[in-house]
Amino acid sequence: MKVIRYHEFGSIEVLRHEEVQRPVPDAGQVLVKVAATSFNPVDDHVRLGVLAEMIPTPLPITPGLDVAGTVAELGADVHGLQVGDQVVAMLPLDMHGGAAEYAVVAADLVAVAPRTVALTEAAALPLTGLAARQAVIELAGVQAGETVLVNGAGGAVGGIVVQLAVGANARVTAVDGDHHADRLRSYGADKVVGPLDLDAGPAAIGGPFDVVVNHVRLAPEDLAKLTAYVADGGIVVSSAGPVPADEARSVSTASVWVSPNASHLADLVSRVDNGLLRLHIADRRPLEELPTVHQDASTGKLLGKTIIIVD
Repeated sequence: MKVIRYHEFGSIEVLRHEEVQRPVPDAGQVLVKVAATSFNPVDDHVRLGVLAEMIPTPLPITPGLDVAGTVAELGADVHGLQVGDQVVAMLPLDMHGGAAEYAVVAADLVAVAPRTVALTEAAALPLTGLAARQAVIELAGVQAGETVLVNGAGGAVGGIVVQLAVGANARVTAVDGDHHADRLRSYGADKVVGPLDLDAGPAAIGGPFDVVVNHVRLAPEDLAKLTAYVADGGIVVSSAGPVPADEARSVSTASVWVSPNASHLADLVSRVDNGLLRLHIADRRPLEELPTVHQDASTGKLLGKTIIIVD
């Protein structure tokens, strides 16, 4: 089968197009014929080796943490799935494997794919959706009537954060560039503002807020300024570096560390099928262009969420 993988950490030159034997699922696993995977920033970090100590992953590595495809074979002791089922999954951070014609996935990480979007489009959901759900539901516990500031709302995760917070009947202020404004308003954001002037303070944009969710990489001193944007007793959730708490005001902080979860993914799929969650895909590339996608990401040229069409 066709696969793109690397045998050593490094720049995009380590990515190789190869032909390898089709894998066989072990007990508790399914073999998925991959329709599409997607690029996530962590793919670039893993390839460079900067996460090698934090997330030990045996080489060679086939990148791609998202999988959307069709069940081709069942391992022993797999129940509730059949050959031919269309499924989505996030692979563990120390496994990967989506950039191949076939991928082996633990059956307990698999969810039935959305019915209302193309199977290839569904590859945009697993990691970004799970990260957004963790931020809004598990860590922040956003409630109806709360005010939520989403910094980096136009990104793949940020856009889903906005929609989940709106779905919880919170009042959302979305922060990002003007070119995202119409889409963010269509998600139900109450207010859309341009990039934050962190020195201006929360009052400049209608804060402070009950919840701040940050997806923008900032210097440590700028991350620290986000604490002031949170009302007493509120929380900052960040996927882009730690934000200090303010114990005097009972302001807590939390960091997003996404992991596979089939039941949470099934919840996201249900929201897609019920029209409560929309996937925004900036680009679609064939598998053979994956090295170019990595290159575009490293040079800041990637337009946004990019799915990689395998089948």
